[in-house]
Amino acid sequence: MNPDGTRPGLAPLTAEADRAAALGVIGRLGTKGRGPKTGYERDKFGRAWADTADGVPFARNGCDTRNDLLRRDGRDLRFRDGSDCVVVAMTLDDPYTGRTLTWRKQKAAEVQIDHVVPLSYSWQMGASRWPESKRRRFANDTLNLLPVEGRANAAKGDSGPASWLPPDKRVRCAYAVRFAQVALAYELPVTEPDKRAMARQCGG
Repeated sequence: MNPDGTRPGLAPLTAEADRAAALGVIGRLGTKGRGPKTGYERDKFGRAWADTADGVPFARNGCDTRNDLLRRDGRDLRFRDGSDCVVVAMTLDDPYTGRTLTWRKQKAAEVQIDHVVPLSYSWQMGASRWPESKRRRFANDTLNLLPVEGRANAAKGDSGPASWLPPDKRVRCAYAVRFAQVALAYELPVTEPDKRAMARQCGG
């Protein structure tokens, strides 16, 4: 199930044993209602894609988080001249739509890095009370990050699984598990409708 998020993408969970394990993970989630969005700003989670978030894979390797994720998930990578960090072209198997994307840095927004558990969602569920170091870790944790088609990411916004799921139905259980893994790792509750929606994706 990719417990530390160092492997690419989302693999469909089709075996009965995998789906049963998925329901076990989702079942451990606590629930509460969403709090207010008051005070939320992206920079409360540190500078975007900083390489200095301790306690997460790839931290302090000299390459920012966005490029770490492009290197993790992309194929046929091309790098900026003189760099083994800055990705300028690649092929991506988009986990959310199932499409294969041919990406060039000139059109950077066509591939965006999604926070599986959105930053704003986490803020409303308790991250507003975290120290900044924990928020910075959350924002740069590979477990919570997927390079995806930009339009799919924009459509998701800060939605939980009750109001948005990946268009590719084959990965919806895997997406629900990843959402649950992140929430459990950071001791975040989810809303009751989100928990029910997540269980449904895995046959619960």
